[in-house]
Amino acid sequence: MSNAIHQSIARVGAVLASLAAAGIAHADWALNMTEGVTEVSRSVYGLHMLVFWICVAIAVVVFGAMIWSIIYHRKSKGVTPATFHDSLEVEIAWTVIPFLILVGMAIPSAQVLIGMEDFRNSDVSIKVTGYQWKWHYEYLDQGVAFFSTLDREHNAARQLRSGIDVHQIPNYLLNVDNPLVVPTGKKVRILLTANDVLHAWWVPALGGKKDAIPGFVQEMWFKIDADKPGTYRGQCAELCGRDHGFMPIVVKALPAAEYDAWLAEQKGPATTAAAAEPTVLSKDELMAAGEKAYAATCAACHGASGEGNAGMNVKPLKGSAMAKGPLAAHLDMVLNGSKVNPMMSPWKQLSDAELAAIITYERNAWGNATGDVVQAADVAAARGK
Repeated sequence: MSNAIHQSIARVGAVLASLAAAGIAHADWALNMTEGVTEVSRSVYGLHMLVFWICVAIAVVVFGAMIWSIIYHRKSKGVTPATFHDSLEVEIAWTVIPFLILVGMAIPSAQVLIGMEDFRNSDVSIKVTGYQWKWHYEYLDQGVAFFSTLDREHNAARQLRSGIDVHQIPNYLLNVDNPLVVPTGKKVRILLTANDVLHAWWVPALGGKKDAIPGFVQEMWFKIDADKPGTYRGQCAELCGRDHGFMPIVVKALPAAEYDAWLAEQKGPATTAAAAEPTVLSKDELMAAGEKAYAATCAACHGASGEGNAGMNVKPLKGSAMAKGPLAAHLDMVLNGSKVNPMMSPWKQLSDAELAAIITYERNAWGNATGDVVQAADVAAARGK
């Protein structure tokens, strides 16, 4: 037995020595919070450290007194226990001292909380809406809006029996197709809500997390340091359904000049396309637009060729009764979702033109060949506009 113990100790020592020789980064063992890159995150970190050291001081005094008493007032040293029942001085002390400690923690805590709720003088306002399982970002008064979903490579890798080595994918499950782009050195105000169930928008480096609640609008803000451009990642922090773990958040912080250029680039194509888009499109135009929109919004679940996904309980669209059946039923399914399978959520958030193109594509691609052509006006009518 002793030999086995000595061998085990030797192995542990060898492992520790090899780790030390390899120069393992100490950050991997960090237990404390990080300061983050915003005013809010630094305020929260400072409050955390203040309360932490107050707790350390209390622990040193209390446990120090206990240990000292155990050592120097034990029965074996002949110490006789005190006979008093109570003491007015002690009662006053252990009432006043905790009161003063709580006041000392409450004042800075209130200052931090008030600062976190100060949404005045914001430079950028963005409406964030949570969906199962994606985020929609709308830059208010800028005419820029887009969805942000799990990166397609990551989504393919996480499927059962994908055969993809996820260890070879950087930032696995923490990358998206369209990140939220914000300027550094500017106060960004977030208006947060949800379209279906509870979600929570959380990026640790920004120092904030709030629930996205259907029917309510919550607010939060952050101001990334001007000298801290970069990419910051987070996740939905509320259990929002079976794919909750595949709903990442990526914030890309750019210097103010680069952000302005990005915003102008986003506004240009959208404005031009909206002005040039005809009210009625040909079948070929709808199919081309539908193929792109389907790949961006539907292929993650339904497959690039409409083959479906048995592991996710998603039935094929290729040759399906839905895609080849009554058009009204197809429109209702896309707009309102499935009442039987929660995997098929409503897609009312897409525009009439986008939905028209997607439905036209689904009804004519992969050999479905119904010949149906759906225009934006048809979708608008199905919405009840």
